[in-house]
Amino acid sequence: MIPAEQVAKLSNALPFWLSMLLIPIIWITAGLGGWWVALVPLTTWYLFAGLDSLFGLNLENADPETSDEQLQFYSMLTKVWPIAQFFTLFGLIWFATHTDHLSVAATIGLFFGMGVISGTIGINYSHELMHQKNNTERWMADILLAMVLYSHFRSEHLLVHHRYVGTPRDPVTARYNEGFHRFFPRVLIGCFKSAFRAEKAMLERKNLPWTDLSNPFFRYWALQGAMLLLALIVGGWIGLLLFIWQAYIAIWQLELVNYVEHYGLTRKHLGDGKYEHVKPHHSWNAAHKASNWLLINLQRHSDHHYKPDRRFPLLQNYTDAEAPQLPYGYPVMTIAAMIPPLWKKVMNPRVRKWRGMYYPEITNWHAYNKAKNPMPR
Repeated sequence: MIPAEQVAKLSNALPFWLSMLLIPIIWITAGLGGWWVALVPLTTWYLFAGLDSLFGLNLENADPETSDEQLQFYSMLTKVWPIAQFFTLFGLIWFATHTDHLSVAATIGLFFGMGVISGTIGINYSHELMHQKNNTERWMADILLAMVLYSHFRSEHLLVHHRYVGTPRDPVTARYNEGFHRFFPRVLIGCFKSAFRAEKAMLERKNLPWTDLSNPFFRYWALQGAMLLLALIVGGWIGLLLFIWQAYIAIWQLELVNYVEHYGLTRKHLGDGKYEHVKPHHSWNAAHKASNWLLINLQRHSDHHYKPDRRFPLLQNYTDAEAPQLPYGYPVMTIAAMIPPLWKKVMNPRVRKWRGMYYPEITNWHAYNKAKNPMPR
């Protein structure tokens, strides 16, 4: 275990700041134009996959009792990022709509890259921020999500996913043999519905209608409306379309990760709508060092479900005896997810092995595969 005094050192926090390099990279590619705009997705997908091969696995764990004060170099990253993303996004909208430097194809490619950044990094950082108890950090999460028009993700993630992961009530748990291209439209609709139902149910327990202004959906809609209006003011109708385009790409990036994180992993139904507690083996993990730098340890996903408010530097690694492991980090696995035959060839045998390891008593998996088990109580 790495002692707290060692964890607190700037030198240990610096690798996680690599994501900040994407900001100057996208500005440089905007200036160069042409095929250079492909550099951002190539960097996030392929460069970090290569770095994973170079740096290998990180199996060490930080002292989980390390204090927030000792983690200031880490938490500063997630607090600086919303500002950097905001000015980059709207700065690029202004640049693309007020200069004739970029062709139509290059502009589309540039904002594809912006969507990769705001999804891979921005939504991931919002995920870290929304789990904290500090209201300022939660507001930062809301602002990041508003920049990709996916504000309800906060409600869905906190109220639905963490409670019902691995059950039919969680739309984010990808089903066995469900290709990503079927999962994606299902989760887009399902997440919004489940998030709204969860907030409505909370208000009903207080004898309040969903129209009560305490419903966070009104805040979500106001923030998203402000972002859309700002895009229109800065870049006109073209700027608005570019904003929506990057938001779509960001959402696609998020849901690719969601697809990978729990594919085929289900909690055992105990009868009468009761399910076993969430355990480490209900999440896929990856210990690849470089992609965990990029994704601030998101790939240590089992521990995140065990301690949702634990800050990312303190998330613990699980061995393959404790939780299932992905063969590669998320950059490679999300690319594989876009090719369903390849994905199933790689992952379905692993799911079957997982079932035999943890649930040898279950012989008929049909209800689990089709999410036909009773809804959890």
